[in-house]
Amino acid sequence: MSAPTLMSPPKSDSKEDKKEKKHNDKDLDLQNANRGVWLVKVPKYIAERWEAGGRKETKDVGKLKITRKPNQKPVVSFSLADELTVAMPNNDEIEQKTAIPKEHTFMVSANSIQTLAVFSVAGSVAAAGDPDPSETPVPDKLSLEGKIVQRAECRPINDKTYMNLKMDSIKRAIQPKKTTITLKAPVNAYKPIANHVANVQYEKNKKLEGKKSRDDKDHVMEMLFALFEKHQYYKINDLVKATKQPVPYLKQILNEICEYNMKNPHRNMWELKAEYRHYKKTEEEKVEEKDDNMDSDDSD
Repeated sequence: MSAPTLMSPPKSDSKEDKKEKKHNDKDLDLQNANRGVWLVKVPKYIAERWEAGGRKETKDVGKLKITRKPNQKPVVSFSLADELTVAMPNNDEIEQKTAIPKEHTFMVSANSIQTLAVFSVAGSVAAAGDPDPSETPVPDKLSLEGKIVQRAECRPINDKTYMNLKMDSIKRAIQPKKTTITLKAPVNAYKPIANHVANVQYEKNKKLEGKKSRDDKDHVMEMLFALFEKHQYYKINDLVKATKQPVPYLKQILNEICEYNMKNPHRNMWELKAEYRHYKKTEEEKVEEKDDNMDSDDSD
């Protein structure tokens, strides 16, 4: 009796297995993943010239030269393009308008501590045959441009051009942002007003009221008694407005018939003395007084 044999299932020849995996627009392009890239720090004046030259579609921005000698570190030098080193006094896009150095050196250092990479984002083109590409949202394409293998710093050579550049930058740094100029004619930001509306209205009301004169003492006391029948406490300003009497004269009368409160809750307010108070009694006070009279009659 022979032993059973294991047989593998037949392979499927369907078209789906033969189709390649569909590419997604959100996938990261790793075509340049193994490419080595240098990360170089350049002076500000070089970055300005590159950005301004990039808008003019400049093809070459400079040349990089690596000199290798036995038993020595490679010497890396960089030479800018001639059209980028000339003075540009009429270019408003750059800050350094004088001529800049042409020759530079690279201080290269290995990038062994950090893992850095360069990515780029490019706008994708709408599919061909699209009736209205502007209405079709096309996602941006994200690509990996390479891995950073070297870090370098671009330094200029100390020549006459670099010295002139530093001198110009120092002059611009110490120049004040705000300067004083001489005006040939006075500048009126607003028209001056001799007298404001509020002051004019106050003077007008003061003239209509006239000068405060002393009235007869008995007449002033009658006005004060009438006021204190309405309210128990008054401030001196309210009494002056109501009686229209000079403050010293009014205080003289108030000291005779009123008391000045020095404690809360009616601090700095005037109140009639006890012998001048004739307030109307409330209903509760009348009932209490009636009960007291009845109690006194019962006791008799």
